[in-house]
Amino acid sequence: MKKYAYIGCLGFIAVITTEFGVIGILPQIAEHYQIGIDKAGWLLSAFALIIALTGPFMTLLMSGFDRKKVMLTAIAIFLFTAVVSAMSPPFWLLMLVRILPAFLQPVYIATALSVAVSGADQKQANKLMGIVFIGVALAMVTTVPFATWLSSVWIWESSFIVQGIVSTIALAVIYWLLPPMPVQEKKSYKSQLTILTKPTFIVSIAMNFFMITAWFSTYSYFADYLNKAKGMDGTMVSYMLFLFGIIGVFSNWIAGKMLSWNVPKTTALFLSGTVIMPFLLFSGDSLPANIISIAVWGFLYSPSFQNASTYMISSVPDSLEFANSLATSFGNLGVTLGTTLGGWMIVAKGASYNPWIGFVFGILAFLMIILRSILEKRAEKQKIIIPCQ
Repeated sequence: MKKYAYIGCLGFIAVITTEFGVIGILPQIAEHYQIGIDKAGWLLSAFALIIALTGPFMTLLMSGFDRKKVMLTAIAIFLFTAVVSAMSPPFWLLMLVRILPAFLQPVYIATALSVAVSGADQKQANKLMGIVFIGVALAMVTTVPFATWLSSVWIWESSFIVQGIVSTIALAVIYWLLPPMPVQEKKSYKSQLTILTKPTFIVSIAMNFFMITAWFSTYSYFADYLNKAKGMDGTMVSYMLFLFGIIGVFSNWIAGKMLSWNVPKTTALFLSGTVIMPFLLFSGDSLPANIISIAVWGFLYSPSFQNASTYMISSVPDSLEFANSLATSFGNLGVTLGTTLGGWMIVAKGASYNPWIGFVFGILAFLMIILRSILEKRAEKQKIIIPCQ
């Protein structure tokens, strides 16, 4: 039902604003707390690491609860985090409250997707999932660049104020517009865990991990990269984030339609950006060249989480929630590794080298797509041979 997909999309905006809203203000946070940019980057990578380590278990644990209550609880914790963070607490406390919502982030995403596609056929389900995932791009075009711009002209804490406002709106909409949704039939833990024995699913997990690592080795330090490698100030960075997001909204819409046509080819098309972008970003430093590069970057990057989740779910279509929680989990493990490697590269060599990390991991992701294709063709041949014997 589209109404539920749009509600899930709104909550996704709150989730993404909280997780990635710090990207545009990492340099200011590092300056405020007098720490290195790589240490400030742990506000993003620690968040992602918690998701990676606990996401599937939390999703299994919460799988029997009323879906409306699960979504409300998750967004309420995101709101609490924003309120405390806006008070500029000591760095250790900022880190602590940052990771609290990470425990329920994959639960929210898996639940929102499950609610959105309930009762839909597979083709329609991909489109409804696309609506939910547009929340990622909408956050990139509205709340994230607005929070970055506001922080550049006012105070860095204003980014967390924006996060709090968005979470409050999402909380109210879910409370008033989403009906109670108790789980009618809870799947056993064993039946859900069996997907971990399927080779194609394991390979899909690896593809997801490598792809997100590739993108986030540079994207995690978007502001720092544009500042140091391209010489842009805070205001210009916020404009570039806005451009990035505008393109991303269109990109997610296109990807949602393309995924209904062919999941592997769509995933591969957008993954190609990890290989193309290092060359494009090095192609020139004029403003027009930078604008074109960032527009292409935004188009190819933005559907990455949508592509990763759909790609993984397509190998186990009967286990949507648990498969998606694993997609979120390993995707965020990729965020952690990408952010860590990106921070190391900035300290060791300089921000201009970060896109080449993405190049290496992008190639690894492509190899996983090829490997899954081989495994699927082999399995198909076995199905044909067995009946003939």
